[in-house]
Amino acid sequence: MTVYFIGAGPGAADLITLRGLRRLQTAPVCLYAGSLVPRELLDSCPPGTRLVDTANLTLDEIVAELLAAHRDGLDVARLHSGDPSVFSAVAEQMRRLDGLGVPYEVVPGVPAFAAAAAALGRELTVPGVGQTIILTRTAARATPMPEGEDLTTLGASGATMVLHLSVQRIDEVVAELLPSYGGDCPVAVVARASRADEVILRGTLADIGEQVRAAGIRRTAVIVVGRVLSATQFPDSHLYSVERERACGGS
Repeated sequence: MTVYFIGAGPGAADLITLRGLRRLQTAPVCLYAGSLVPRELLDSCPPGTRLVDTANLTLDEIVAELLAAHRDGLDVARLHSGDPSVFSAVAEQMRRLDGLGVPYEVVPGVPAFAAAAAALGRELTVPGVGQTIILTRTAARATPMPEGEDLTTLGASGATMVLHLSVQRIDEVVAELLPSYGGDCPVAVVARASRADEVILRGTLADIGEQVRAAGIRRTAVIVVGRVLSATQFPDSHLYSVERERACGGS
């Protein structure tokens, strides 16, 4: 028996990985975040699968479901939105399973920030403009941020920044980033990336707050801040340069 922590992707049902889909198609128990995981994915579960929506469950209740499946010798597909490595609350579940001796495997998925970049048609690492991406969030009703990870400190680098779980605090985000990035810094907000009801807002730190409020976006969105969003004049990557040495083929 194994618990499979599966990244279900950012929203579109067909953005789950092949490995994740195979695990889902054979697991007799499936725990999923009902508010975030597309219902179409559940159609891939085998007939008779025990489906458990974890949206309103506590950590103890979720672990109890996993432990019950373990005792019955049943594999579990534990679906998380996006990728399990980023803001997924998987760490505390794995810690509990380690203590209980329950085996598990993590299956990566497409993260929300990657889907947002695709929707924007932008590369987030542009030569000569930005080669560093900071993935972070803000703290409101969530777990407090560790010391030194406030936006003012992180923003001092000027690196491209992607904020999850923060669109409801857009005014505070803007206020903290303005001193480092400037009011003319490009910003994009992508809500429900990859879904049929996806919304894309493009602007600057000076006007993005007003756009977010006008669009009524309150959740399920990422904020991307950085000059890479509008870069057009930049050097070609060394990857495909004629000056780059390449290994010769043949025997």
